[in-house]
Amino acid sequence: MSLSEIILNIDNVDHVALYGENNTKLNLLRKAYPETTIASRGSQIRITGLKKSAQEVKAKIELMVRVLREKKELPLQAVEDLLHGESPYQIQIPGNESRPVLVHGRDGKVIYAKTKNQLLLVNAVENNDVVFAIGPAGTGKTYTAVALAVRALKNKTIKKIILTRPAVEAGESLGFLPGDLKEKIDPYLRPLYDALDDMIPAERLTQLIENRVIEIAPLAFMRGRTLDNAFIILDEAQNSTSLQMKMFLTRLGPSAKCIITGDLSQVDLPYHQKSGLKHASRLLNKIHGITTIELTRDDVVRHRLVKEILKAYEDKPEITREKTEEE
Repeated sequence: MSLSEIILNIDNVDHVALYGENNTKLNLLRKAYPETTIASRGSQIRITGLKKSAQEVKAKIELMVRVLREKKELPLQAVEDLLHGESPYQIQIPGNESRPVLVHGRDGKVIYAKTKNQLLLVNAVENNDVVFAIGPAGTGKTYTAVALAVRALKNKTIKKIILTRPAVEAGESLGFLPGDLKEKIDPYLRPLYDALDDMIPAERLTQLIENRVIEIAPLAFMRGRTLDNAFIILDEAQNSTSLQMKMFLTRLGPSAKCIITGDLSQVDLPYHQKSGLKHASRLLNKIHGITTIELTRDDVVRHRLVKEILKAYEDKPEITREKTEEE
């Protein structure tokens, strides 16, 4: 069989961002197509190999360039997913509504569902008032939920956003942390602040929080309230008890939307307490207006190694939750 040679001239992109530090992204291509030679020099890429393989490599590189130009970023994870036939960083193409923009974040950043299950989560929220989003770390549960809440606020379909988490001690004691109650609790709520920081300018975010249009509080602070005309997110819900979950769900007013996120592999409750998330998602899933979306490690959009880390722990489930000396 004869070899084919293709020369690509790549202009108007950051070549380090495209190739990766020390050519890490090109090396992923080389690993995926071992019988094809991929050589880069400045803005030029030379692809040598069998015609079919060379054309496939050309198509992958062109898509990498397209994503980088459109999104101003090309994470290593995006290249890995692209090589597996899917890209959670699929760009928005005029007329293609399969991955609608959720919200435009700070500095014009486009925020949208990056994976199939994230897209299922978006659709589920549009068609249900209570949605359980269950999956491992890094699958974008919280981030997607916050984006949906910010979109609803900007579209004025709700009047406020309420973000809450159980303040469960995971190896630390609140009593030993410095500061007043707010300062002790804020570290538990930091991921929620981080997501909002990505989507709302700092000055505007401060104003919304001061005016209580956006409220961030521990789950215990929800007791006795009626939450209406609001988009409510209960994050890290695997660390709520069944009684806390019941308390939370019965706070919902007639015009409320709610997303409950959690990772059942990271329960920090004492061993004699069962996760309210697991119980509620099974108990309530047949009720009209309530549904569950399960995300998997294929939805991970963090560092490329997170998928491998999750797989390693899934292969050794006996070490995911160590027994205490008391047991």
